[in-house]
Amino acid sequence: MNDITRLSAKGQIVIPKDVRDRLGWAQGRDLEVIPMGDGVMLRPVAQTKRLSIDEATRELRELYKHEGPPIPIERLSWSPDVDDPDMDTAIRR
Repeated sequence: MNDITRLSAKGQIVIPKDVRDRLGWAQGRDLEVIPMGDGVMLRPVAQTKRLSIDEATRELRELYKHEGPPIPIERLSWSPDVDDPDMDTAIRR
């Protein structure tokens, strides 16, 4: 069954509680309003987690963690010459 709601003088609508509950939308949830023909579609905006500098640093260190012997700086900064015919061999070094 479809629900009916009314547009207020301020342009606001109430999304019925059972619909909010079914969709998991809580108070303060950001919704994108997308015009579609003679109506609109509401879509939740992806929520991003805000990290502190320490949390972001910890996550990046975990993501880029290197296990094994240290890699020499010369090897880290090396890049193949695109015109090198032996580039495939050079990459495998």
